[in-house]
Amino acid sequence: MVAQSVLRELGVRTGAVNDVVAWFCAAASFFAMAHAFKHGDFVRVTLLLESVSPKVRRVLEIACLFIGAVAVGYLAYWANRFTYDSWRFNEVAQGLLPLPIWIPQASFALGSILLFVAIVDELIIVLRGGRPTFVVAVEERHAHGDFSSDV
Repeated sequence: MVAQSVLRELGVRTGAVNDVVAWFCAAASFFAMAHAFKHGDFVRVTLLLESVSPKVRRVLEIACLFIGAVAVGYLAYWANRFTYDSWRFNEVAQGLLPLPIWIPQASFALGSILLFVAIVDELIIVLRGGRPTFVVAVEERHAHGDFSSDV
């Protein structure tokens, strides 16, 4: 994006750079979601969880992870189906770069699958009696004096 801004000021035509930058930004967002979730970097409202007993907290965490798994599973199914349809119908991007649209859409489809796997993994951990990885990660950061994720 910076290079495009500089080249534009120099009078160089940048063409389809906007399309490519948008696809890369979407890919970066979706590929990072599973990692952010597992490391406690998603926004979580824990006010209720902190005020209940450990037994109730576990039940609430299971319910939330189950709902999250269903919702993200639904998203992953349709993202992948949409990407497959784009491939099947040879859909081409409408910008200046006539790229098959399934190529940038694949980052969204794959990222949604990765997030689904991360949520199901956490659900299985909690169902087996463990503590969620994202809770442990946040507690470890707090133990080292890092409260930057709480700002």
